[in-house]
Amino acid sequence: MRIVSVAFDNLTLTQRVYEHLRDEILADRLPPGTELSEVALSKELAISRGPIREAMGRLSAEGLITMRPRRRAEVRSLTLQDLIDAYQLLEVLEVLAVRLLVPRITDAEVSMLEQLNDKMAAHAAAGETREFYDAGISFHELVCELSGNAKLRETHRRIEAEIGRFQSRTTAMRGTPDDMLSEHSAILAAIRLRDANRAAELSSDHIRMPVEGLQETLREEAAAAAVPAEPADVVAVLAEPADAAPASATA
Repeated sequence: MRIVSVAFDNLTLTQRVYEHLRDEILADRLPPGTELSEVALSKELAISRGPIREAMGRLSAEGLITMRPRRRAEVRSLTLQDLIDAYQLLEVLEVLAVRLLVPRITDAEVSMLEQLNDKMAAHAAAGETREFYDAGISFHELVCELSGNAKLRETHRRIEAEIGRFQSRTTAMRGTPDDMLSEHSAILAAIRLRDANRAAELSSDHIRMPVEGLQETLREEAAAAAVPAEPADVVAVLAEPADAAPASATA
């Protein structure tokens, strides 16, 4: 394990350690299975172990790492089913967020969402894929924030972090940037009209598309794993030339 040294502000040491490790994990610079040690991190970052321990506790609560005995941890590996489960929970959270948001949102807050949608459009036009997806995530995070439910926002952020690690695998299942922008624009239009039912329906459809693609992938993997291997003697017979003499039945 190698962590690039970072200068930390003592006033927010735990937060900075947490954000640094979280960014490293989400960017796959600390891939699944990487072992994290308080002692090693303390030496690498030139800080005490207390803030590292607190930061790792937060990462564990978010499902990004798994705690091990003797102050060690491991970057968590996620299965395809874990990813499907995360998306299904995300759908529930965002539908609820929209339903809570619509009755209470102000015109100024609608404008905040419009600005993020405009950023997505600008990034899509410029071919800035990473910035496009970052703006899209910010859009969804703001929807959850404007719902007024702090627990919903906290849970949503944790689930988004898990899903973010698989962005490259799920991007194709989400459609093109133009498709995603169109879906966001439709959700925003329903919010602007204070139509909670329509906004919730559109939010559900928006998130369900990658889930369906992942479920199909899971079915294909399960079907491939279920195909039995040919017995060795059958394989041998199939490999014999058609005019080969049959083996003696009395051998």
